[in-house]
Amino acid sequence: MSHKRMPKRKAAIAVGGVAALGAAALLLPNANASQDKNDAAGAAGTAKTLKASAASDLSAQLQKLLGDALAGSYYDSGKQQLVVNVVSGDNNIIQQAQKAGAVVRQVENSTSELKAAARTLKTKATIPGTAWAVDPRTDKVVVTADSSVTGAKWNRLQSTVQSLGSGMASLKKSAGTFKTFVSGGDAIFSQVQGGNVRCSLGFNVKASDGSPAFLTAGHCGVAAKDWSDSQNGQPIATVDQATFPGNDFSLVKYDDATTQAPSDVNVGNGQTVQITQAADATVGETVFRMGSTTGLHNGQVTGLDATVNFQSETDPNGVDTVNGLIQTNVCAEPGDSGGSLFTQDGGAVGLTSGGSGDCTSGGETFFQPVTAALQATGATLGDGGGAGDQAGAGDQAGAGDQAGAGDQAGTADPSASAGDQAGAGDQAGGDQIGGSADPSASAGDQSGTGDGTGTGDQSGEGTGDGSSSLTGSH
Repeated sequence: MSHKRMPKRKAAIAVGGVAALGAAALLLPNANASQDKNDAAGAAGTAKTLKASAASDLSAQLQKLLGDALAGSYYDSGKQQLVVNVVSGDNNIIQQAQKAGAVVRQVENSTSELKAAARTLKTKATIPGTAWAVDPRTDKVVVTADSSVTGAKWNRLQSTVQSLGSGMASLKKSAGTFKTFVSGGDAIFSQVQGGNVRCSLGFNVKASDGSPAFLTAGHCGVAAKDWSDSQNGQPIATVDQATFPGNDFSLVKYDDATTQAPSDVNVGNGQTVQITQAADATVGETVFRMGSTTGLHNGQVTGLDATVNFQSETDPNGVDTVNGLIQTNVCAEPGDSGGSLFTQDGGAVGLTSGGSGDCTSGGETFFQPVTAALQATGATLGDGGGAGDQAGAGDQAGAGDQAGAGDQAGTADPSASAGDQAGAGDQAGGDQIGGSADPSASAGDQSGTGDGTGTGDQSGEGTGDGSSSLTGSH
């Protein structure tokens, strides 16, 4: 493939395909059930039926209107309604939210109290193999520990969660191990000392200087500078910015300024989904992920502003913490890292970062928000030379004191083995709203907690050996 004029199939957002988007929706027509376990206390007949994108807009409006009285919100995809939590018994506040078209639910914990709990976890329980996010559906901080958290570390984590109180936080176990995923949609490769690095291209963008570029994972950009579209090919792109840990995104510029980089996602079988805007994720909405290892999969957003503590690659006793991530039950495996997370109506949502499990057993998966990556790099979505303003590139709202987001990139050989991907798991959600998704699209086709292991060795061929621990490998 010539990097001077990249064929659309390869230049399209790097997400190698297995099945078309429409096929995934048709195969799972009834999977998009509401995850809300509580009966909302809204006034009968007042709640509006909304798509996730409209629910995002309504949530933002209510956040400005209600301020601290709003304690999170989420999208009930089954009823297609926005549910907002309020901590005040003020009937005027409740009536304002209901009049706007939301379902109102009164809860005990305020956003400030939940953020304080997240800060306590950060101070006392930043342990490799742990993650936490605020779940607006339970009004709690949900803490997840992977299989590597045992002994004294588990006791420390459990004690910290218990100190917050059962009404404020809950603790759950994941059978797999958290790690970053190498590879993804259309594969990109780099040769470094010790072997090849393989990651996935996330979304094609236009850099702030107008040159064609793409977003990928920060841990990939830190690992290697020059990237090719074939395993032994000449480099076609060079890392311009890379951030990991803390956040996890890279901006990589094509070496040839005439490279065509269309804003679409290749979902396989010659089909693409046009990307029209960047969108903030919404808890409860349906999202799709494309990757070269496992193809097209879908599921639901379960949390926002999540914190994940990966085992450091450079310090055996260190932790690589990534903040501000989107948490989902969409599965992924090594080779999918950096692949595109998007909505059916063309919203660019996230870049595959890491997680636990695989696409057989399920697990938890985390994504770098695209809006945060665009805002930090100054890039915009759009065809190679065109303007491409994107909507929704805003601040992530959400509980927890984390800011930023880890966006992983990476493309991999479709034969790369499975590492610990995320699948279903009833993860905690942040109190953020945003993003767009067709509520009629099927929910995730993954279920169960992931006990998939696999190597996730981002620096080699990425074949899973079923034994790797939480690591931010490339």
